[in-house]
Amino acid sequence: MPSRKFADGEVVRGRWPGSSLYYEVEILSHDSGSQLYTVKYKDGTELELKENDIKPLTSFRQRKSGSTSSSPSRRRGSRSRSRSRSRSPGRPPRGSRRSASASHQADIKEARKEVLAVKLTPLILKPFGNSISIYNGEPERVQPNDMPPRHTQEQFHLSQESSHVSTQHSLRPRREEIKLKELDSKAEKLVTKGPASLRTSEVTPPPTEDLEFGGVPGVFLIMLGLPVFLFLLLLMCRQQDPSLLNFPPHLPALYDLWETRVFGVYLLWFFIQALFYLLPLGKVVEGMPLIDGRRLKYRLNGFYAFILTLAVVGTALFWGVELSYVYSHFLQFALAATVFAVVLSGYLYARSSKAPRSELSPASSGNAVYDFFIGRELNPRIGTFDLKYFCELRPGLIGWVVVNLVMLLAEMKVQGRAAPSLAMILVNSFQLLYVVDALWNEEALLTTMDIIHDGFGFMLAFGDLVWVPFIYSIQAFYLVNHPNEVSWPVASLIIALKLCGYVIFRCANSQKNAFRKNPSDPKLAHLKIIPTSTGKSLLVSGWWGFVRHPNYLGDLIMALAWSLPCGFNHILPYFYVIYFTLLLVHREARDERRCRQKYGRAWEQYCRQVPCRLLPCVY
Repeated sequence: MPSRKFADGEVVRGRWPGSSLYYEVEILSHDSGSQLYTVKYKDGTELELKENDIKPLTSFRQRKSGSTSSSPSRRRGSRSRSRSRSRSPGRPPRGSRRSASASHQADIKEARKEVLAVKLTPLILKPFGNSISIYNGEPERVQPNDMPPRHTQEQFHLSQESSHVSTQHSLRPRREEIKLKELDSKAEKLVTKGPASLRTSEVTPPPTEDLEFGGVPGVFLIMLGLPVFLFLLLLMCRQQDPSLLNFPPHLPALYDLWETRVFGVYLLWFFIQALFYLLPLGKVVEGMPLIDGRRLKYRLNGFYAFILTLAVVGTALFWGVELSYVYSHFLQFALAATVFAVVLSGYLYARSSKAPRSELSPASSGNAVYDFFIGRELNPRIGTFDLKYFCELRPGLIGWVVVNLVMLLAEMKVQGRAAPSLAMILVNSFQLLYVVDALWNEEALLTTMDIIHDGFGFMLAFGDLVWVPFIYSIQAFYLVNHPNEVSWPVASLIIALKLCGYVIFRCANSQKNAFRKNPSDPKLAHLKIIPTSTGKSLLVSGWWGFVRHPNYLGDLIMALAWSLPCGFNHILPYFYVIYFTLLLVHREARDERRCRQKYGRAWEQYCRQVPCRLLPCVY
């Protein structure tokens, strides 16, 4: 086996493909099979180079020291007349000036070729960011080239040092170097102002065959089926015997489901949460880098909004407001939320037609039906008000806790209890802990697939505003008319199961977030990692060496603990567990495909070391 000439971590000069220019690079790894070195340029670009395209720094330093006599500083420092007659490397001998002039012209032509090669090469590459910016767009796809890029970037700009390397050993007069700089600036404009089809800052829609959720027919059926399924589920919960044998339930007339007053109350709830979102409370943080390199700012005040909401609800109870009104008009509130989600989705799709392509979601396809569902615009904002980020945690998630409280009060009223049942207390407590945890760790939302990849359309609008508050509260809604007595020994076992799931969920997420923020943290030094070509690493020990997605395992355990207090008389309270399992299996397929495309061989190695496919992780 041939020996390596350069070691990992060594700083050398690497030739840029398609040119004769060498830039300072760092050796990342070496493939003994292909005999290719993976190197990283100063602008973050990673390429695979052959050994004869790499040279040690010493060779360049020697050339640089030999040309110092012609440097501008030396010329300025010398005043003697004899200097004008000396033969410096930048000045040819008198008898060869004509031939030197011809050589200068040849050098200029060669330089033009080199500059255009450097400036236009990134156009045939796909857009990429550094290892961080990949989160705002589509996963990487390795092109079938001799030297495939490990990742690309939106716009390629030579650093000042790299530009200096290309000219510091040049023998051209300074006036011709100025011409080269002018040519360089023109080439730069060609990159940034070229045809729309070549602008690397634009988002390329995925091919039709790569569309998720079954493509256009699939999302069309989902948009029609989800609202219908929601109401059938709620109607079954209200039946005396919510058995599958009694399906379908008695369907009410449509006019019985719509009340303008209920819709007004829902709008009031939504805008109160929007007001809390705009309050100058909590710290402001930056999200993941966008395609154009910008980082949007987010105010983390979800927990404060939750406290204010509890204060408002407590004041309403003190004044004698009947919150059981929400229970008696639960179907009407569900319809009001559905109508609002549809109207919001229409507004989001209409406004996305004016959004720059660089602000569109990488999941958008160009098909009206699919984009209405998945969302076209990645981060729709009205001023500083981020619509997607607001809807992810505020109206639906906080509303879920309020709905559970309403069901607790309704159980006491319907069943004539002086205190809520132990089963209802367990369900309320478990889900309250889940919501408080999400709001307290609000910053973690900024790295989720919902924020960094999916646009804001019907899928997230309906899921956040309708599905979460009206489906996730199904256990509490079920217990109002179908009580289940739970003994304290059984309750203790359920509580232990819940805490077990929560510990796995929280510890895994905390370990992942700490590693994302500071991989070199001494507290994480014991963790084993697999480096990837993106500059990031995959954890293969700790919680993330146990299964590929331990936080989802904890989530599933907690979901089971939510349903167990409802007993085993009917399968309906376990709908959330079944649904959530199917949801995570679908996410596994999405994440597995993206990780394999993004990390390549590193992901294959990770799968060998962590064979349990309980869902892959994305760092």
